[in-house]
Amino acid sequence: MARATVLGRLTWRVATVTAVRDETSGARTITLDVPGWPGHLAGQHVDVRLTAPDGYSTQRSYSIASAADGERVELTVEPLPDGEVSPYLAQVLSPGDPLEIRGPIGGWFVWRPEASEPVQLVAGGSGVVPLMAMIRARASAGVGTPFRLLYSTRGPGSVLYRAELERHSADGSGLDVTYAYTREVPDGWARPPARVDAALLAEAVWPVERKPAVFVCGPTGFVETVAGLLVSAGHDPRLIRTERFGPSGGPS
Repeated sequence: MARATVLGRLTWRVATVTAVRDETSGARTITLDVPGWPGHLAGQHVDVRLTAPDGYSTQRSYSIASAADGERVELTVEPLPDGEVSPYLAQVLSPGDPLEIRGPIGGWFVWRPEASEPVQLVAGGSGVVPLMAMIRARASAGVGTPFRLLYSTRGPGSVLYRAELERHSADGSGLDVTYAYTREVPDGWARPPARVDAALLAEAVWPVERKPAVFVCGPTGFVETVAGLLVSAGHDPRLIRTERFGPSGGPS
């Protein structure tokens, strides 16, 4: 994972939680007010640090879910069963609480509204978070760059941002969304539960000749598989940017 921002030049800031909202039965979006926030690009992430009363400290990286909006930053967190940070963020943190963050971090896995080429987003699970920031940045900028999102998730109940994605894909602005359910499908769904494969990519992804900018985010295995299938299909590796995450590292 490329990290263009040098961590040594960043400082920890004390943000204040202004709101929390449930995205699914487990995932929660946290809205933060961050005094002095310098702004961010869609696709960047932050470090979050928790410090216990006895002085023990731990930190994790989380992708930014929101488009740039002054000193407001949103993170969407799914708790890991054995996590040190994510259960606190997703289940305990409340409006008014302070939270230490450092960022924004990253300069390679980012999308800028002035880019004109078609964009292909491919998300595995909560890997949709930084891609949602790109969709929101596109809407905020009012540009019509053609976007496609292929979103792989366990089932209908685990879809993050469902209502917002439906709204953006129905407003005629040029966003197409395709879901790939791996464990449970909605009633009447044509495709049985399955992982993303070459056939689905051929159906849902921009054709090679359109030379799309491709952003793939999700667990390591998912990202490696999808990137390999895209290259095998003829997509230029130089146009494919990947971000991977896991319990012990990388943006979540």
